[in-house]
Amino acid sequence: QVQLVESGGGLVQPGGSLKLSCAVSGSMFSRNAMAWYRQAPGRERELVADISSGGSTSYADSVKGRFTISRDNAKNTVYLQMNSLKPEDTAVYYCNAEGAYRRQTYYPSTNWGQGTQVTVSS
Repeated sequence: QVQLVESGGGLVQPGGSLKLSCAVSGSMFSRNAMAWYRQAPGRERELVADISSGGSTSYADSVKGRFTISRDNAKNTVYLQMNSLKPEDTAVYYCNAEGAYRRQTYYPSTNWGQGTQVTVSS
């Protein structure tokens, strides 16, 4: 059974930074793609960034140049470094493990973490 535990969320001022972590257990982590999603109140969950087992990354247009996804296979952990945060980045951020790629698009699995709240406000 795959388990994911996110951490690192919090309250930050506009222009600030946060780094989210997602620790994964019960998975052949290094062989699988990972992703970060977010869901704001009243909106659908959306893909923020994904990273393949080989380290290839992709990002939503809204976060390109500001967010960086990375992975540490030795620690079974995926990260999301978020810089230049904006109020519209406010959401619950979720980690997803072992998704699949179709036509270079990441599709999530049923393996989700519990989420971590990110609030960007002055």
